[in-house]
Amino acid sequence: MTTTASHTPESEGTSDGGTAPRPARLIQNEATTEIPVHLLFRDGPDPVSVPLRPMVVGRRQGTGEQPRLRRPVQPKPPPVPEVDPDLVERPARVLPGAAGVLAGACGAAGGLATSWWAGVLPPLAVDALGLPVSAGAGLGPAQWAAYTGAGALGLFGFGGLARGRTGRAWVLGLFGRYRGTVRRTGLLWVNPLLLRRRVDVRLRHWRSDQMPAADGNGVALRAVVLVVWRVRDTARATLTVEDHETYLRECVEAALARVPVETPGAARGSAEATADTLTRLVVRDAGAVGLEVFSVRPVRVEYAPEVAAAMHRRSIAALDAQHRATMLTSVVDSVEDTVTRLTVRGLVELDDYERKALVKDLTVAFCAGRGETAG
Repeated sequence: MTTTASHTPESEGTSDGGTAPRPARLIQNEATTEIPVHLLFRDGPDPVSVPLRPMVVGRRQGTGEQPRLRRPVQPKPPPVPEVDPDLVERPARVLPGAAGVLAGACGAAGGLATSWWAGVLPPLAVDALGLPVSAGAGLGPAQWAAYTGAGALGLFGFGGLARGRTGRAWVLGLFGRYRGTVRRTGLLWVNPLLLRRRVDVRLRHWRSDQMPAADGNGVALRAVVLVVWRVRDTARATLTVEDHETYLRECVEAALARVPVETPGAARGSAEATADTLTRLVVRDAGAVGLEVFSVRPVRVEYAPEVAAAMHRRSIAALDAQHRATMLTSVVDSVEDTVTRLTVRGLVELDDYERKALVKDLTVAFCAGRGETAG
């Protein structure tokens, strides 16, 4: 549709000689109403909308628009180490120790019987056991087969006997494959073909050496950390980590690099907050490999050697300034009390010059006396 704009002069005379006012609408005729002016200058198609990034947009002058603030981006936590999900502790199949003893005794009895059958059993043993005299069939294939079976039964019976103790566990494997964990106590029989790895599942304490750390201002520190932990999942702890204490050391060092440690002499609440944060980070890393961490607590924190001397001088200067301020306050209070008592009781009458001189002399005397006492 074509729109024709009608020209309207800026001023037009009227019948009474006055000036006609400007029309309220800018573009109009009989067939159209108001048309926004910016539509007349748009020749091309609509511009493609471009997605805007979340950023801080300044307020445009004259629009009254408030600036849009960007939300702070929370840092993503480091990924948890990936571990085989099928590698989970499960109980191994074991038998009571009586079964192993019985099998071993049967193997030994079978060996004696085979020896009597073959006629190789000494006469004294035959008499002691009350056996009849054997015909002495000799060592033939049947006798050797009987020896083999009795020996295998005895080896399996006595070779699989094991003693389970409280706080210890065995991780069993066969040809590199996990076969289960034994946490039972007492006399047990375990398949002698399985490889046994003893694991300590008791509560343990690990005290680290001095580790690098920093406070909230970036001052270098050295911290000694105490970790209370134990093995929770024996399968993961044994088959995924070579050395538990080395792994804990790496986890604690990574946590100290992310958490500011309070300087020596800090408030107890701040130290507790630091310990809680360290514990949470180490628990997250150690839990993936079957270790259960109860607490990670810095037990000794001191300044690094390169900043220890400077911080020592700073502490001494702060203590000296505090001592001087305390001493000066005490001297001023003593001088004021002395001058007030002298004037109130009427012992002396002082003008401004004499009062200033007396205050000066008393201040010097009190400072000298307190300096000698402090020395």
